[in-house]
Amino acid sequence: MNKITYFLTVIAVAGSLMTKAQQSKPILRVGLIADIQYADIESRGTRYYRNSLSKLRNCVDELNKQKVQFSLNLGDIIDRNPKDLDSVLPILKRLKKPIYTTTGNHDYHGVTENEFLYKKLGMPAEYYSFTKKGWLFIMMNTNEVASYANITGTWKEQELRKMVDSIKVAKGVNAEEYNGGVSSRQLIWVDSLLAKAQSEGTNVFIFSHHPLDFSRGFTALNSANILQVISKYNCVKALFAGHHHSGDFGYHSTIPCITLEGMVETSDQNAYGILEIYPNGFEVKGVGRTKSHKF
Repeated sequence: MNKITYFLTVIAVAGSLMTKAQQSKPILRVGLIADIQYADIESRGTRYYRNSLSKLRNCVDELNKQKVQFSLNLGDIIDRNPKDLDSVLPILKRLKKPIYTTTGNHDYHGVTENEFLYKKLGMPAEYYSFTKKGWLFIMMNTNEVASYANITGTWKEQELRKMVDSIKVAKGVNAEEYNGGVSSRQLIWVDSLLAKAQSEGTNVFIFSHHPLDFSRGFTALNSANILQVISKYNCVKALFAGHHHSGDFGYHSTIPCITLEGMVETSDQNAYGILEIYPNGFEVKGVGRTKSHKF
């Protein structure tokens, strides 16, 4: 091998190693939290409400140590009293990077003005989206149309009635008072976002409190309608949810549906995760009860 050939071979090998190193480094690292469900009350069954504060402190410390670029909270921050937010939110504020939140059904207990809740949680709107490093993150609100979400006397009340009637006709099992759905307006908004993302070649993750598939009995009231819209677009790479504390996983067509385990469960075992996004895939690194997934 002459010197020129040797030199070119060394450059090629170095370039290959560099490419592999670049591929092994995530584009984004994102904290994932669901169902803290803190309350200053005695434990009940497998739910240790007071213990959530110490678990959350450990979670926040670790997410800071792991240098996540931001975190996502999928709802049920508290169990039943809005005043308990004053115990939870200061801990979340210790995160060194931003946190984006959607509500859970328990977060509405004792709330008479939804806008108060959204403002308290730092949400820019009832449902919203944002872009990071070329990825679109859609924060759906599956509590928008629900018996507990202060919709009495509004146009959403009629939509709730239609959802429940539709479930009964289909002999479904998710017409429960702790489940909610998205309005026709929110669904149009999601459709529009996905159409734009598809045309621009943008990858999408969708987050909600209620699962959209699997987790039987815990899915959003109009999950079938939501999935009908989402399934039109191959830009959607995964659906993330909370609500069902034991967690769940499955594929809707080719889309992974990941239900995160709830932090409130068990006396001492934590539950949260880190989503790592790579140029050619992504994975969830679970901590404690939260399962890991790689795609």
